[in-house]
Amino acid sequence: MSLPLVLLHALPLDSSLWDGTARVLRAGGRRVLTPDLCGFGAAPLPHGSPPSLDAVADGLARELDRQGIGELALAGCSMGGYVAMAFLRRHPDRVRALALLAARGTADSDEAAGRRLRFADAVLDDSARAGLVAATTPSLLGATTRARRPHLTARVTGLALAARPRSVAWAQRAIAARTDSTAALRTADVPAVVVIGAEDELVSLDEACRTAEALPRGRLVVLPGVGHLAPLEAPEATAEILAGLLAAARTTGAQALVRAEAQAAAC
Repeated sequence: MSLPLVLLHALPLDSSLWDGTARVLRAGGRRVLTPDLCGFGAAPLPHGSPPSLDAVADGLARELDRQGIGELALAGCSMGGYVAMAFLRRHPDRVRALALLAARGTADSDEAAGRRLRFADAVLDDSARAGLVAATTPSLLGATTRARRPHLTARVTGLALAARPRSVAWAQRAIAARTDSTAALRTADVPAVVVIGAEDELVSLDEACRTAEALPRGRLVVLPGVGHLAPLEAPEATAEILAGLLAAARTTGAQALVRAEAQAAAC
């Protein structure tokens, strides 16, 4: 059976971010899961739980257990990437391949965390929310996308406006509180890819390079004409990258099996 691929979405969107990419991968016979993360789409916020990406990662692990999924390939975009890194820290033996899109391996600086916390407060203000979404949503897409495909800006804005304000605030606070994942990345000896849009206005190329360098088997892919949301802006290219990652994981698994059989024969 092929390795399941779990795709984790960005804030403030839901699993539909991955629709185009998942469609291409499934057409190629891959098993793909696109869960909604806590508070988004059909997923509720954890009851009484303080904002924590660790809680999101553990909830994902429980859902995968319920579906009988042990080892997996994990891909996350932006917030989804931070959840993927939390999952890697807490459940390292389950991750057989890793893709991080538009996500940095380090924690937020005090300044960046402060901006997130102020956003979390502002998004709960009914009188300010629409203006806040209108001002911030375009930066999720690259300049080329905004100019050539305005319908994507409208789609992302609509999803952002539809997101539950309490969920957005909870997620922003959870991301602001996340820990540095560099140490976990350095011990992740699995096929890995870091994807960055050349027009990403939120995560820099230098930050993406440092994330890729922390991964023992990581490689960096830069997508031209793409901003922060590669699965939406370039779904086919994203699917091709992830298909390559799955192929690398399959080769690694086959090599490990050969080594194990050779060791057993030598005993």
